[in-house]
Amino acid sequence: MSMEYSEIYLSSVIGRHVINNRGETLGLLHDLVMVPGDVFPEVSHIVIRHRNRKYVFLWSEVTLFTHIVVSVGSMRTDAGKPYQHNEGEILVRRDILDKQIVDVNGAKVVRVNDIKLGNLDQKLCIFSVDISFRGLLRRLGYERFGDWVASLMKKEIPQNEISWEYVQPLEAHSSKLALNIARNQMNEIHPADLADIIENIPIQNIRTLLDTIDPETTGETIYELESDMRNLVINQLDSKQMSDILEEMELDEAADILSDLPEEKAQELLEMMDEEDAEEIQELLEHEEDSAGGLMTLDFFRLSSNLTVGDALARLKECGDEIETVYYGFVVDQDDRLEGIVSLKELLMNPVDTYISEIMKENIKSVKIDSESEDILETLSKYDLVSVPVIDENGRMAGIVTVDDVLAHYLPQILKIKRR
Repeated sequence: MSMEYSEIYLSSVIGRHVINNRGETLGLLHDLVMVPGDVFPEVSHIVIRHRNRKYVFLWSEVTLFTHIVVSVGSMRTDAGKPYQHNEGEILVRRDILDKQIVDVNGAKVVRVNDIKLGNLDQKLCIFSVDISFRGLLRRLGYERFGDWVASLMKKEIPQNEISWEYVQPLEAHSSKLALNIARNQMNEIHPADLADIIENIPIQNIRTLLDTIDPETTGETIYELESDMRNLVINQLDSKQMSDILEEMELDEAADILSDLPEEKAQELLEMMDEEDAEEIQELLEHEEDSAGGLMTLDFFRLSSNLTVGDALARLKECGDEIETVYYGFVVDQDDRLEGIVSLKELLMNPVDTYISEIMKENIKSVKIDSESEDILETLSKYDLVSVPVIDENGRMAGIVTVDDVLAHYLPQILKIKRR
């Protein structure tokens, strides 16, 4: 087999004439059959279309493969076998071109505009997929025109390709390549970006994507989704998997997710969770969603006034992973009544033998457990706070509301107004 180039794009060969050794036209190149290879996927057969019929030839029969013409040794089209689709068989043009993939670097869903083929040890391999606008122009036959326009504007049309080593079929041995992902890199994508990706892929692929990331990241991703999409995603998961995911989440976020589910489904998941976590989430669910009780988190950095700064820092190292926000330490007595507050900066700047009672601020701004979200936002904004303590009806500290929780509550409303 002879290739004019070491690399060639699919768009430049699909639809080209296929001839025999006498130069007689056998048909047009319709597609390529792809099989796994040692390094890259390899082409095992070519598919020719002739008079509305398809024939398949072994790659070993191909004697010339260029962007102008393809030739095979056979004298007649019907020397090849009539093409019949085999389950699980992957056709390069049909199953990869125009399909969606996750661009891990860009953290977004993109479309395959072209495919780079290459000669490796006399085998035609799939080297990379082209997701760029240049790839689309090339495929439409306007690449040179695009370059001319770009030169007038003194700009370049960027090239953006993803090597096949980072592109893996969503389902093994399947021709359904509606989505390809670099599985080992999915956990590196921010949950908010993963949520955007989920909203742009077919519903049937969501479960497989979530299976590629750890439970904690899955929970954060589900929380980032709009409530309707969130419920749709949860329905793609079995109850045991979803309960495990909820246990990995911050309790207030888990409560927010459960509050949007049908009561029967939420109760089922609660019963499958760790008893202590379920009780705390149930407590959060008893409050109005837009009240301090509904927005608060139960975990906060708890301190006593008789501790030293050194004691406080040691305690922070022990429990820091379990606390959502550690900008402040909240000083409470044995009955959980709030006595004072100390910032993380003050803990770091003072000698380790300093007592908390000496540096804590006693003029504390707080909100009641039934305070509405508008009042909470006003308190956070007026006093420039990152979080504010929540006091229950008995005067005890029940939790904290963080500024990001309040913003998350208002964000959907802000977006709706912006879209009008």
